[in-house]
Amino acid sequence: MSATQAAAHLTPLELFEQADVIVKSILVLLTLASLVSWGVIIDKLLRFARLRRNAIRWTSALAGQRSLGRLAQELKQHAQDPFARIYHAIVDEWHTTHRQQLHQSTSGRDSLKERINRVGQIASNVEVEQLQRGLSVLATVGSVAPFVGLFGTVWGIMNAFQGIAASNNTSLAVVAPGIAEALFATALGLVAAIPAVVAYNRASGDLNHYAGRLSTLVGLVEVQLSRQLEAGDSQLDNVEVAPAKAERASHNVTPLSAQGA
Repeated sequence: MSATQAAAHLTPLELFEQADVIVKSILVLLTLASLVSWGVIIDKLLRFARLRRNAIRWTSALAGQRSLGRLAQELKQHAQDPFARIYHAIVDEWHTTHRQQLHQSTSGRDSLKERINRVGQIASNVEVEQLQRGLSVLATVGSVAPFVGLFGTVWGIMNAFQGIAASNNTSLAVVAPGIAEALFATALGLVAAIPAVVAYNRASGDLNHYAGRLSTLVGLVEVQLSRQLEAGDSQLDNVEVAPAKAERASHNVTPLSAQGA
């Protein structure tokens, strides 16, 4: 086989077919890791884009006086939004305190403000933790895939040297397939790792930015509730958003209103 004929067979499919079991397993593993990471990448890009648009909408809804009713009406149509679940937790605590008449004294009103703040922080932490799911996959693929590919390269080069020793021939027809097979494993490792690292950095930045938006939204709600509390108004614009039981069950933290029901 001439050098030109040998090069004609150096396609990814030919390299995979010529590889031994170890290298084939590595190539399959890296391909699966790349597919999984791309699934996470697409999911995170679409989800954070949607959450960013919703956060802007919620901020606009909270602008001005007595806007909680308008916000609650909009949250009804986005029950799966993280801020909707946070708002539900805050509203639950508000109604529980008023049902138990714990807000009538000055100390009771101060305690309610503190509880609302803590409920908002806890619910926000739960939502941020849920949004972090999948990022560990990107971090793992980005850090491990190059080394897995490198292992395939080392193994492939060892096989290539064994082939040279067995045939006692150092021509390109003998050396090229084994070397190309080894380098293919490294290339596939980089193909899996580079998008995962870039997407991890992007998703981490988007998550931190969204966590800041959640803190802003929770703060705006707390300000309006504090204003209503000092004014003696116990109604949230006569609108109460009741989350479904299945949505509450998805939280790791039991809503505080369930304790007083």
